[in-house]
Amino acid sequence: MNWFESFVLGLVQGLTEFLPISSSAHLRLTAAFAGWQDPGAAFTAITQIGTEAAVIIYFRKDIGRIISMWARSLFNRALRHDHDAQMGWLVIVGSLPIGVLGITLKDAIEGPFRDLRLIATTLIVMGVVLGIADRLAARDEKGGRHRAAKQRKTLTDLGVKDGLLYGVCQAMALIPGVSRSGATISGGLFMGYTRESAARYSFLLAIPAVLASGVYELKDAGQGHVAWGPTIFATIVAFVVGYAVIAWFMRFISHKSFMPFVVYRILLGIVLFALVAAGVLAPHAGETAG
Repeated sequence: MNWFESFVLGLVQGLTEFLPISSSAHLRLTAAFAGWQDPGAAFTAITQIGTEAAVIIYFRKDIGRIISMWARSLFNRALRHDHDAQMGWLVIVGSLPIGVLGITLKDAIEGPFRDLRLIATTLIVMGVVLGIADRLAARDEKGGRHRAAKQRKTLTDLGVKDGLLYGVCQAMALIPGVSRSGATISGGLFMGYTRESAARYSFLLAIPAVLASGVYELKDAGQGHVAWGPTIFATIVAFVVGYAVIAWFMRFISHKSFMPFVVYRILLGIVLFALVAAGVLAPHAGETAG
């Protein structure tokens, strides 16, 4: 991998990590469309450390408050009913599913799950799921001619059951094309949470999983065609771009629908299927070279 490729892939990672369109799929597709070697699961996991660093800085006040209260509650029972202390435990609980499945399905994640036909399928299917969830949220918010608007849940309503369900949704993102934010936000919307609450918990929940995955994959960095230098450079680019994107996205979802992302996912999946069927792209394009 040369420096130009690492810059482009870092840019793609930063642009797509927080949007419900799947960063891992876009890294895979960018390499396939450009005729580059597949950057691989290790490169993807490590560059995600950059975008998660952006999350930590953007939500630094929330994260600092949660960690502080959670740590204090370990020694002070009176603080265990505090919302921030409970959020600390809920992030831990919600991280369990992806931790278990990530280790169990490691070989599939690095191999069969990167098939372009599977990515096209998950882009379309999860696009439809996100669209349905978004319409349900919009119906509750606006009400109707014979139906009053319905109050949706916020993070103060989050409990262990919902936290685990969020975690299961996040684990689905182990398959490229699903999208970590897309799956968890969709799950949150189906469970009755507001768009802003679903997105906020989605980003907080991703921090331990992504950082753990990135650190775990460090042992494979610098091997094959992806050297340490380009990997670090791509991670820095992802951090800078990711911070700008998360700031924009949090403003966007406060008053806009997810439907543009739904349409984009479905169209991209259809185009990808057409290209593979026409022989323009091989299902495993770039993998053998890597």
